[in-house]
Amino acid sequence: MKIATFNANGIRARLPVILAWLSKESPHILCIQETKVQDVDFPCQPFQALGYHCAFCGQKAYNGVAILSKEPAQSVFFGFGDGDSREEPRLMRVAIEGISIVNTYVPQGYAPGSGKFQYKLRWFERLRDYFEKHFTPDMPLLWVGDFNVAPERIDVFDPEKLSGSVGFHPEEHKRLAAVKAWGFVDVFRKHEPREQMYTFWDYRVPSAVKRGLGWRIDHIWATPSLAEKSTRAWIDIGPRLSAKPSDHTFVAAEFAVG
Repeated sequence: MKIATFNANGIRARLPVILAWLSKESPHILCIQETKVQDVDFPCQPFQALGYHCAFCGQKAYNGVAILSKEPAQSVFFGFGDGDSREEPRLMRVAIEGISIVNTYVPQGYAPGSGKFQYKLRWFERLRDYFEKHFTPDMPLLWVGDFNVAPERIDVFDPEKLSGSVGFHPEEHKRLAAVKAWGFVDVFRKHEPREQMYTFWDYRVPSAVKRGLGWRIDHIWATPSLAEKSTRAWIDIGPRLSAKPSDHTFVAAEFAVG
């Protein structure tokens, strides 16, 4: 089973990029973040034409998550369900072929010390509670998406300069580590130890991709029993170099299941 994740930064704007990648790679499941479209305008038809079922929850201009799958989802749920009035379309979970998948678009956080940064830290705490409530670490579970955190020094282009900035801050690392400690394995790092393996390059930085000025903030993590069945994981940099790209690119992993 091939599973992938991609922050589209606007699914309608990135539709040609996504369709080309689906046609080339044919993943069983693609999790998408930052769709930036209300549900009535989600472009189902082109994906259905390629044989994908669509599940999604979004809003106009911001946020939004979706999962495309060759097999229909057995169940679909959106949000934490904890009654927070500030709930945004940033989390969804499905069950497909006996595997639970949680797709997240973690808040960016704006700047350390800001209210949005505190909201991000709390969001990670809510997420750990969510996993505690709905799952156990011995279940086959995937957590994927744009985590908006680079976990390790090798996951950013300049760890000394970027230390303490949003996306690479000790408080974010602490909250992310707490979720990981619940029972996750970083599937990409299980297979790929090299440095300079990035998934995001800021539009505002000139020639960021060619200069290697990236971050690894898009992830595929799995509970141990499922991680053991992973056979490879990789980042496809090609779409970031295509016409009208997202500022992110695709991350994919294969599992010997199904």
